[in-house]
Amino acid sequence: MSRRDRSGEGEPRVAIGLMSGTSMDGIDAALLTTDGERVLSLGGVATYPYDGHFRDRLRALLGRSPGDDANGVVRRLTKLHAEAVQRLLAASGLDAAAVDVVGFHGHTVLHRPERRLTRQIGDGQLLADLLQIPVVEDFRSADVAAGGHGAPLAPLFHAAMAWSLVKPVAVLNIGGVANVTWIGEAPDGSETVMAFDTGPGNALVDDWVRRISGQQWDERGRLARGGRVREDLVSAWLDDPYFRAPPPKSLDRDSYAAVLDSVTGLSAEDGAATLTAFTALSVAAGRAFLPAAPTRWLICGGGRRNGTMMAMLAEILEAPVEPVEAVGWDGDGLEAQAFAFLAVRSLNGLPLSLPSTTGVPSPTRGGVLRTPGRSILRHDAGAEAPAQAAGARARSR
Repeated sequence: MSRRDRSGEGEPRVAIGLMSGTSMDGIDAALLTTDGERVLSLGGVATYPYDGHFRDRLRALLGRSPGDDANGVVRRLTKLHAEAVQRLLAASGLDAAAVDVVGFHGHTVLHRPERRLTRQIGDGQLLADLLQIPVVEDFRSADVAAGGHGAPLAPLFHAAMAWSLVKPVAVLNIGGVANVTWIGEAPDGSETVMAFDTGPGNALVDDWVRRISGQQWDERGRLARGGRVREDLVSAWLDDPYFRAPPPKSLDRDSYAAVLDSVTGLSAEDGAATLTAFTALSVAAGRAFLPAAPTRWLICGGGRRNGTMMAMLAEILEAPVEPVEAVGWDGDGLEAQAFAFLAVRSLNGLPLSLPSTTGVPSPTRGGVLRTPGRSILRHDAGAEAPAQAAGARARSR
């Protein structure tokens, strides 16, 4: 079937999602088929790591304002994403004509929703031209412009994937920042979704390990496992007003970078243990804002590979804590799959965010469509969508 034959709204579309997360480890790419409400089938998932030199160039852009000149990095980032798509297609035995759209998140270098500012770098038009596939990019700015936090954006996809699970269930993504999606049932029996950033994820531990050893992360939490948690430090950090503020709320990767100064002078092991505990206890603090206690916590992102992190979570959350693979999901590909799903929602004019997920005043559409060699069609402009299309009804087969 050609792309032309699948152009109707609500029809199943083949999409590729791309995610360059705040951990800066590389590009996740994933294939799926969806109508924007149901996940009809899942395809290949792959991760393509960044080399150390490019990772350093990317890290140098963190915190930059939109006026900064980052064209060299942006172009290289975009070309690396194109290569990721081409490699995934080759591994899947598909050509570009089989794909209806690519969801291109880009890389977040600045997130200040209180200033109505969020910046993800990447050139969607260049990506569309390189691939000869339509690309949807700029998923967050419409939400932020309308007064939302622009994050997290994966919850509607989580709800679509979790349709058959016992509710309420929590999906906790531990990337550079940690965020939770709570999926439950409203009194009328309909599905309801709530989401927010709980606090730091892996970023602090990664930065500490990089500082004291030159390694990129605490592999499997081995360093933290041998350390002692400085509870006085964690208690002081948790006194920050963010952890008492009700959702919606979101964070930048480096919102708590200053706490690294507090662990200077600790042993490598004690620093890793203390920062890991900060992440785990900030998740526990966020639990107080959930409408009901989850029956289980499903963990995705790199944090699920940190055995010390998982053990701490299991001890304090008082419910089963499992990697998402326990329910047949791919914890490495979930965010990339989410942006494939959201790209199709954008094409179909469906909202990408809800008041209960980002704090936006009403269900809001988003995304900018870049067509190879053609003009730009926008789905943002703060456009509102009917609440009945909000996607909390999404189901997966």
